Amino acid sequence: MMSSSQHAGGLLRLITCGSVDDGKSTLIGRLLHDSKAIHDDQLEAVRKTTAARGGIGGAGSASGAGQEVDLALLTDGLRAEREQGITIDVAYRYFATPVRKFILADTPGHVQYTRNMVTGASTADVAVILIDARQGVVEQTRRHACIAVLLGVSHLIVCVNKMDLVDYSQARFEEIRDDFERFASTARPDGDTPVANRAQVRFFPISALKGDNVVERTDVMPWYTGPALLEFLEAVPDRDSRHSGSARFPVQYVIRPQSKDHHDYRGYAGQMAAGAFRIGDEVEVRPSGYRSRITRIHVGEEQLTECFAPQSVAIELADDIDISRGEMIVRADDVQPPREAREITATVVWMAPQPLVPGKRVTVQFAAKTVAAVVKEIAQRLDIQTLEQHDQVTQLGLNEIGRVVIKLAAPVAADGYAQCRGTGCCIIIDDQTNNTVGAGMIH
Repeated sequence: MMSSSQHAGGLLRLITCGSVDDGKSTLIGRLLHDSKAIHDDQLEAVRKTTAARGGIGGAGSASGAGQEVDLALLTDGLRAEREQGITIDVAYRYFATPVRKFILADTPGHVQYTRNMVTGASTADVAVILIDARQGVVEQTRRHACIAVLLGVSHLIVCVNKMDLVDYSQARFEEIRDDFERFASTARPDGDTPVANRAQVRFFPISALKGDNVVERTDVMPWYTGPALLEFLEAVPDRDSRHSGSARFPVQYVIRPQSKDHHDYRGYAGQMAAGAFRIGDEVEVRPSGYRSRITRIHVGEEQLTECFAPQSVAIELADDIDISRGEMIVRADDVQPPREAREITATVVWMAPQPLVPGKRVTVQFAAKTVAAVVKEIAQRLDIQTLEQHDQVTQLGLNEIGRVVIKLAAPVAADGYAQCRGTGCCIIIDDQTNNTVGAGMIH
């Protein structure tokens, strides 16, 4: 049943977030169902499951073949994992309209799965934050909004859901909107910039259960005169990776076959983190400072004249220079090149039960480079409840956000996260367990 029309818009990456039971799965099911992005066999399987469970039981539904179907089941295949005590991961769903294609990351709302929300938001362009119209703005709403903007999400779409349960009250919608706007203008998750200044915020009164204002406008809320949610998503501007500023190519692997047919071959494999390169570009390697010129770009046997983010390619240079895994190839004339850092300040989302404390030894990974490090200072911590910044704190607990100073054992080439997502972030790894325990956005 999926449309075969040509797509005029580019790919848009979405994340749904918010507190538990705010209706994320039902909303996604509604988008998939009403945009006709569900195959007949999928819909039939959901219909049978709904019948086996004795009906919709208050979940999102749609009629078909004389029977109601629970739309939340289209994305809630991970419920069984939750019941069995298995860690819930991010569920990705693809759908398309005649206008554009979408990749949607459905993240769990439980506080203990905040790390999974970080994973989904790290590549998203838009965050759809659901709020239960009966509950209003809660702690997890604020936490997810802060994390989304820290991770560079440029659009926050606040959907006040379950409007059907508050009699489609305009006053209730405006009360929640005003509450969120107060939070967005006050909260400074990085210690500097309010949420409202880091992303465009848009509000929608919806009922995912009934389909009101999701794919099409309905007349049950005549006081709302804006577009339906899907209509707005189709119009969100693309991020063109070819024209996104500075070119960044972290080297993941140095290719040296030293075979009879490729005795002198030396190539550098990796994924473009930002911008574009073309054959003939003059480049510089950071942090070593070596310079050369691009002579060849290829993917296997396919020859390219240019490459751009997020392509994975191999690059050859005119000069035989020493480049190691983790170094970065940039344009030689870049007016804002990555800086060489032996110490970084980053806003960190801490994701381990054991608190982060000054003096802790960790491993920090930047793109393809891994460096031993020690936590020098926890300079600030954001209080999600009061939205206040606390200075000179002694630790960072599970799911807390703070500004952390980290001293590195070796220099790295790094950007500020606001300049380049791909080379301005890092992950923190526990030396004892080898678990990822934190995500950092470099200042």
